[in-house]
Amino acid sequence: MAKYLMSWKVRASGTAQQNHDDGKSILEAFAKWQTPADQKWSEFLSRVDGGGGFAVIETANQAGLMDGVSKFLTWLEFDIVPVIDITEGVSALAAGAEFRESI
Repeated sequence: MAKYLMSWKVRASGTAQQNHDDGKSILEAFAKWQTPADQKWSEFLSRVDGGGGFAVIETANQAGLMDGVSKFLTWLEFDIVPVIDITEGVSALAAGAEFRESI
């Protein structure tokens, strides 16, 4: 299973009333959404400024991530980045430095 960091920001480009109405409709859509069975969401966070949020998700199904994103594209802009645990990342970076020094 791969791990991903998902972030999203609210698309607030309308009038104040349109943004308010969009806020209500996204809450209605979110109430109907369920976490997919093939995804483990270990973190599901909201920005305290109300402008978006973050999730740490483990899954072997990349298409499943896109399926979820597609349901909320009207209201949100997404960024999904594959990530690894810091100890693995540091080891890979150290190996890269060793390689460069051997040249």
